Amino acid sequence: MGEETKTKILREVRKDFLQELLEKGKRFDERELNEWRPVEVQKGAIPNAEGSALAEIGGTKVLAAVKFDIMTPFPDRPEEGVFMTGAEFVPFASPEFEAGPPREDAIEFARVVDRGIRSAEVIDVSKFFIEEGKVLGLFVDLWVLDHSGNLMDTGALAACAALLDTKVPKIEDGELIREESSGGLDMKYKPLATSFIKVGNKFLMDPSKDEEYAADMNFTIGTVEGKVSSIQKSGNAGLSRDDVLSLTDIAFEKSDELRKYL
Repeated sequence: MGEETKTKILREVRKDFLQELLEKGKRFDERELNEWRPVEVQKGAIPNAEGSALAEIGGTKVLAAVKFDIMTPFPDRPEEGVFMTGAEFVPFASPEFEAGPPREDAIEFARVVDRGIRSAEVIDVSKFFIEEGKVLGLFVDLWVLDHSGNLMDTGALAACAALLDTKVPKIEDGELIREESSGGLDMKYKPLATSFIKVGNKFLMDPSKDEEYAADMNFTIGTVEGKVSSIQKSGNAGLSRDDVLSLTDIAFEKSDELRKYL
């Protein structure tokens, strides 16, 4: 029996077992359907970075670090700075991760976190203009150090905490003075994400890794205070309009619980 076949069988077994538990209102770890696992946030995790944070949700650990550089602006936005997010899946974080170029799911992870921040317009990149042909570039790098499920919410939490920890280097004569700071970022909101999976006809928030194996669908809602900033769906299962509205209400409530850690 090949590894792919074994994996498929294990996922079906997990799914059947989880569905039986869900019918009794239980999960693998006995949480409520809309309950976070333990959460921890440590700002300033990398002293030499211009902003950093280590976020943990239920054993999943993501380290975020911020760096500024002077860049040439994009041709269609000559007076706006640049904001970009990248991600690295560290091989020791999960047996599924391997060394080498970024995986497709690492790219998706970075894009979802990036979109949640960018679409919320929490950072005014017009303030990153220096002079003609020169703007500031703000880069957020995410390292997955341990994968125990729900990377999206943990990554968004780490990125937001790192941005709140960020000190913008002083600019003098068109050059960065990294030893001096001009102050923190002017963050309008605190963008976060709340993720759900669908198993059968049940929705579970903050899925563990074992629960993700049983998922028919993954659904992530990016929020800022009182507004939806992004939505990401993957998997074959469908969503009704009422499902989306209900999950959005839960996301507003549960993301506010996470913001207390910031």
